[in-house]
Order: sequence, then structure tokens, then C-alpha cells
Amino acid sequence: MVSVLTQMSALILCGVGWRLFKPAGLAADQVRLALTNVVYYLMLPALVLSVMWDASLGLQSLKISFLASAAVLFAIAVTWLIFRRWNMASGQVGALIIAASFPNITYLGLPVLEQTFGGWARSVAIQFDLFACTPLLLTVGVLIARHYGSGGKGGIFRSLLKVPPLWAGLFAVTMNLQGVPQPQWVNGFLELLSPGVVPLMLISLGMGLRLDSLHWRNLPKVLPVILVQLILMPLFGWALAMPLGLSGDLLAAVVLETAMPSMVLGLVLCDRYKLDGSLYAMAVTVTTALSLFTLPICYDLLK
Repeated sequence: MVSVLTQMSALILCGVGWRLFKPAGLAADQVRLALTNVVYYLMLPALVLSVMWDASLGLQSLKISFLASAAVLFAIAVTWLIFRRWNMASGQVGALIIAASFPNITYLGLPVLEQTFGGWARSVAIQFDLFACTPLLLTVGVLIARHYGSGGKGGIFRSLLKVPPLWAGLFAVTMNLQGVPQPQWVNGFLELLSPGVVPLMLISLGMGLRLDSLHWRNLPKVLPVILVQLILMPLFGWALAMPLGLSGDLLAAVVLETAMPSMVLGLVLCDRYKLDGSLYAMAVTVTTALSLFTLPICYDLLK
């Protein structure tokens, strides 16, 4: 696990270095937007199709989806209880609840699981995300952002229709359940696109980390996010995985997903609904840095 995270840290630092030095005069936010759009609209759907078309689906998938949904809702409830009596601006509370509740399942969790457990674990990360985290983010997460923020009053469920990886997942699951074999030329095409997902995700993650958002005065506000995201969520995931009958590497993979740091995508909600984006960016940066230490500990305890 340590060697895996060391390699990934190098890619993340490439993104951080781009933000600091701006090669070719290109700002990191500009490059990150282009990279994430290519991954989001083209390469990630290809990876989802490649993995989910032949994945083993059934009761195990329902267990993963249930655990992931329960972990996110648990984190929302705990964080709300923590912050409801704090004397903070509503935009800060909304940003922190989202930061503490939605882990970076795909952009960090997927490469960590794949490199740690092998190719089979990619389907765990994808199911965790597409069958639970993404739908919850675009429904419950949007409701939280609306409640504590302002603006962006468009339809909630319409946003679900604009998620290419979700459509790719639904198509792949349909083909899988119908027993339709994947054509060889389709497999070859998907295999060409899929390998670029992980490095580009990690580099764009590094570009999204904002060192200028780190302010000591905000550390007390971020501490509950660290507690919930990196400690309580994996403990809850482990406690729920046992009665669900998950064991071995599958249990470890699922619990590790709940131990991921705050997701970068939440910055989009902060911008759209006028939440405190700087505080959210600090939560992402701090939890991502700390996860490089907490994830190996969590993995060792699970093994």
C-alpha cells in the first residue's frame, strides 16, 4: 500500500507542480478543466463499459451499493449534528457537510483499489460510485447545497441525466445481465481508452489542490471533516460490512473506499450554490494529504 501511494503521490505532485509553475503559461484550473472533461466524457465511460460489461453482478453489487449509500448518509447525519450549533455562516456549514460526506471514490479510490488489489477491484470502485455516491451527490448533495447556499435552482434529477459514466454503467449492466458478449473490436477500443484514466485523474487531482486555501484560523472548522471522513466513515463501513457478509479482500476494498478523502468534484457544487469554496478546498487539500498516512494504516488493520 505504501509503495502504491508513493507512486500515486508522485502523479498528484505533478499536478501540484503545474499549479505552482504554470508550464507554457497555462493555469492549472484551465488545464484541469480540459483534463477532467476528457476523462469524464470519454475515458471514464470507456472504463465503466470495459469493467461493468463483464463484471460479476448480483447480491454482492446490492451489498456494495447499500453500504456506500449508508456510509454517505451516516456522514451527513453526523456532520449535521456537529455543525448545527456552531456559529458559522451557512455557506461554510454546507461546504463542510458535503466535504465530510462524499469521499473521492473515483479520482483516488479507483486507482488505489486497482493498484492494491488488482483489476477486479475496479468494479468495486465503479459500483460504489455509480450505484450510490454519484446519485446521492446529485440529489441529497444538491439539496444540502441549496439549503445552505443560494442560486442554481435548476431541476435536481435533470443533472443525473447529464452524467456520461452513469449512462455507460446502465448500458454495460444491461448488456451484462442480458448475457450479450462484448464484441472484440469494442473491447479493443475500450482497452485503448481506459488506461489513461488513472494517471490523468491523479494529475488533475493534484491540480485541484489549492495550497493558498490553507489558513490556520480555519483548521478547527476542518477538524470535524477529518474526523468523519478519515476515521468515522471507515469505522462505520467496517461495522456494516461484517453483518452484510463481506470478507477478505472485498471487505478491505469496500472499507478503503469509505476511507478516501473529500472529493474534488464538490467544488462544482460550492461554485454553483455560493458555498464557501475556499474552505471546501482546504478540506480537500488537508484530507488528501492526511489520507496518504491514514490509508496504509487502515489497510494494515483490515489485512
